[in-house]
Formats: sequence, C-alpha cells, structure tokens
Amino acid sequence: MRLGPYPGHPHPFREAPINRLVLWNIDLTLVDVSIVTREAYAEAFRAVTGRPLVKLTQPNGRPDSEIVFEMLAINGIVAGDDHLPRFLDALAESFGARRRRLAKDGRMMSGARDALKAVAKLDGVVQSVLTGTIKSNAVHKLTAFGLDKYVDFEIGGYGEEVYPKATLLQVAQGRAKQKYGATFDGSNTVLIGDSARDVQAARIAGAAMIGVASGRSLAAELHEAGADAVLPDLANPSEVVAAVAGLTSPARRAGHHPADR
Repeated sequence: MRLGPYPGHPHPFREAPINRLVLWNIDLTLVDVSIVTREAYAEAFRAVTGRPLVKLTQPNGRPDSEIVFEMLAINGIVAGDDHLPRFLDALAESFGARRRRLAKDGRMMSGARDALKAVAKLDGVVQSVLTGTIKSNAVHKLTAFGLDKYVDFEIGGYGEEVYPKATLLQVAQGRAKQKYGATFDGSNTVLIGDSARDVQAARIAGAAMIGVASGRSLAAELHEAGADAVLPDLANPSEVVAAVAGLTSPARRAGHHPADR
C-alpha cells in the first residue's frame, strides 16, 4: 500500500496499491532541448580536453556515457579511465548552468503535460523515466517545463549508468519494487519512447512498449521494431491512457505477457 505520494504527485491524498509502472523516454518524447544540450556538450568537451569540439555525434537514443566515448574518439582523444566521470561531471555543470534557458530555447513536445497528467490518474500507477540523459540533467529538462511533478526520479534509469537500456529498464523495475513493495515485470511495466532503440530495449526486457512517432523513428519503424502500440504524438491524452491501461490491464497482469503475442 502506498503510504504517500512521490513529490508533487497530483493526487496527494490518494492511497492505492502501486501495480503499474510507466517509464518515459525524455528527449523527443516529452521535450526537445537539443540546442542547449549541444552547447553543454561543447563546453564540457573543452573543459575536459582543453580543445574545442570539432565533430559532433548524433544521440540516436543512446546514453550520455556512450555518446561521450564516441565524441572523444571522433575528435582524436584517446579515452582514459578518468575521462568518462570527468566528462559527465562537466556535462552536469555546463547543462545546469544553462537550465534557465531550457524553456526559452527548447520546447515541450505536443501533449506531453496532458499525457503525463492523464496517466497519473490511472489507479495504481507510478511514472518515472528511462533515459540516456544523466540524472541531474533529466531533472532539469522536466523541471523547466513543469513536468517533474508527475515523475518519481528515484526509481528511474539514467545515462550515467553504464548498462544496456534493456538492463537499465530492469534496474528501474527493481528500484520501483524496493520503494513500493510490488513486483514489476512485463505484465505491468510500459515504456513510452520515440525510437526503435527504445522498442528494442522494451522487447529484450520483456516490457510493453508504446512508440511515439515524434522523434527519431517513423511510425512504420516503430511498428517494425515490435511496439505494442504506436501513436503519432502525445496530443490525444485519452489515447495514451487507453494504451497504458490496455497494456497493464488486470487480465494481462494475470498471465498475458508481451512476449506471448
């Protein structure tokens, strides 16, 4: 039984057993802050290497930890043992210094706030993030647009954690179990994201997947990758809620598993 809400939960007096876990990708699913992110990476690169960033790498749904190694390599830097922790610390500092620009120079994806708010009203749901972004920057991204109050950041999975995304999803399930005392598996966990890599992670981890064709992958690519449901965007919150509810229904939890399709 939930004894209290996570910070900012829109239903502070509702106590209900937690039995649904919804994990959101951030970039190009909920927000787009790519301009600020690129600037922060460039500043962090110079701080760590003493050289200007010449060649950029595309995120393509990958974690910050993976992007850092590729960015160093394509710019002629041989990565040492201390490069990753130093770079991630510098990235947190440079991005945090720009946090007040996020809402001005970035955008919230269409329907994101209403979708989070609507899903939060489902019985027994807790929402968090599964993102390639390091935790401090993930918090900044959602806070800038007022989306943080719908998310329990304690149980999420983040880009400084050097795991494949499918494994990170299972790590998030374990954190949710430890905090809320319920078992989260493929019958009651949904990942919502915009890339085929998100779909692949959900499939490998055995979780349900809602693809949103607002970012890196076309709707056809999300279908082909194996998404359980594909939406053009988050503009219709009732569609998002219906998809989440359908994929975490009591009948599904009783025995139907995404991999059984």
